[in-house]
Amino acid sequence: MTLPRIPLAAVIGKPIAHSRSPRLFAHWLRKHGIPGHYIPIEVPADKLAETIRLLPELGFMGVNVTIPYKEKILEIADLASDRATLIGAANTLIFRKDGRIHADNTDGYGFTENLRQSAPNWDPSAGPAVVFGAGGAARAVIASLIDVGVPEIRLTNRTRVRAEQLRSDFGNRVQVHDWVQAGNIIEDCRTVVNTTSLGMTGKPEFRVPLDALTPDMVVSDLVYTPLQTRLLREAERAGSTVVDGLGMLLHQAVPGFERWFGTRPEVDEATRAAVLR
Repeated sequence: MTLPRIPLAAVIGKPIAHSRSPRLFAHWLRKHGIPGHYIPIEVPADKLAETIRLLPELGFMGVNVTIPYKEKILEIADLASDRATLIGAANTLIFRKDGRIHADNTDGYGFTENLRQSAPNWDPSAGPAVVFGAGGAARAVIASLIDVGVPEIRLTNRTRVRAEQLRSDFGNRVQVHDWVQAGNIIEDCRTVVNTTSLGMTGKPEFRVPLDALTPDMVVSDLVYTPLQTRLLREAERAGSTVVDGLGMLLHQAVPGFERWFGTRPEVDEATRAAVLR
C-alpha cells in the first residue's frame, strides 16, 4: 500500500528568516485540518534554477517567491500568466502534474482585495490615484489599479527615469511627476498608495508633505513593519480611510494556498492575529 504524499509548499528568497508567510500558512493549515507543511528556504542565487527544478520531485506543490528572485524566476518558469508577464515578476509558482512550472503574480490581487475588505466603500473610478515608488510592487499596484478602472494614475519616484519606464510600459493613464511635487499631486485624488520602503523599520522616514489629504480619500501603505506608518497616522488625522500593508500580504497568499492545498482560506481577524503573534 502506497501512502499519499504530504503536500509541501515553501517561500524562497535571500534573506528569508524575516518572512511572516510560514506563520500565515501554518494558521490556515491548522484551521482546515490539512496535513501539509509550508517552510522558508533561503536559496543562493547560483542554486536558484537547480532548487526550483528539484522541489517538485521532493513533494512540493509550489512556492512563493520573494526578494530578490521575483524577476529572475520568470526565466526559470516554463509558462507565465498574463499578469506576471505584464508586471515582469512572479511571486507564486505552481508545480503542475505535467511537470511544467507555472509562474503567476498575485500581488496586485492581494492589493485590491485588501482595499475592498478594509475600505468597502472604495470606488476606484471616483478619481485619480497617486502611487509613490516605481519598483516591482508599484508595477503590481499600477496594473491592478488600471484593471479595476482608476481613470488616472499619478506616479512619482525619487528616480524619475524608473517612473518613466512604467509609463512606457503601462500607457497614458500613468502620468509621471517629479518627486519634489509629490505632496502637490495628492490634491483632488481619491486613492493614495505608498509602494516604497520609506517609513519601514530601519529605513528613512516617509517625508512627503501630506497637507492635501482629505476624508474622501483611501490611503494605503504597503509597509507593514510598523503597521501604522507616518503616512497612515497623518491620513487618519485627516479623516481619510486608512489601509495598512499587512492585508495585502495575507490576500496575495490566498490563490497559492488554494492551488497547493485544495482549500480556499479566508482572511479574517484571526488570520491577522496569527501573523502578528
